[in-house]
Amino acid sequence: MKKDICFFLPTRKGSQRVKSKNTRPFAGVEGGILAVKLQQLMECRTLQRIVLSTNDEESMDVARRIDPTGEKVQVIIRPDHLCLDTTVLTDLIAYVPEIISESHIIWGHTTTPFVTAAEYDKGIGAYFDKLGQGYDSLISVMPLQNFLLDAQANVFNYDAGANRWPRTQDLPVLYEVNHAMFIASRETYRNDRNRVGGRPFLYEQDKIKSFDIDWEDDFLIAEAIYDKLIKL
Repeated sequence: MKKDICFFLPTRKGSQRVKSKNTRPFAGVEGGILAVKLQQLMECRTLQRIVLSTNDEESMDVARRIDPTGEKVQVIIRPDHLCLDTTVLTDLIAYVPEIISESHIIWGHTTTPFVTAAEYDKGIGAYFDKLGQGYDSLISVMPLQNFLLDAQANVFNYDAGANRWPRTQDLPVLYEVNHAMFIASRETYRNDRNRVGGRPFLYEQDKIKSFDIDWEDDFLIAEAIYDKLIKL
């Protein structure tokens, strides 16, 4: 069943760390990770609409190929001043409720190619369930239990006085934001200028689902994972 929720998917021209990362061929897929992501989102049962916010003509072309009628994927041209390397994230956050009218917004990225339609539906379902339990938003995270050091090689995340090297499974669980999904109400965007509220639910995902393409070597690793797990 569709919910009163819209997916905000940003892309832009001129990615610096991974050239043409959104639309260059990915593991043999024309249209790249943007095509992969849009196809996943098209298969979501709970999404009412998908907004592709971009200033990139190639991204627009990919969206039109995936959804020629524009019934589910709406392309909205983003102002260039919100597509710069220097753009402040809070400015983009403030822009989102200007173009989205649904009561709830899920913000995600092309760079998480292993978050499937089923996983988005599951996350959205968890969000609406948790609203009834006092939470006001959802952030996807990956649990992290490992030795963390600061710049001076001091232990960062546990008391090393009694036991310098405890078992990693005995370390406190920390959570790494994996950028797969941020879900909050439109009112949170408008009132707090934020994509999460004051009491977010931490939605745990495994390492594969949490994989985020941030650098060129990430792109190559993601292609290998896609070839191994998705294409077979």
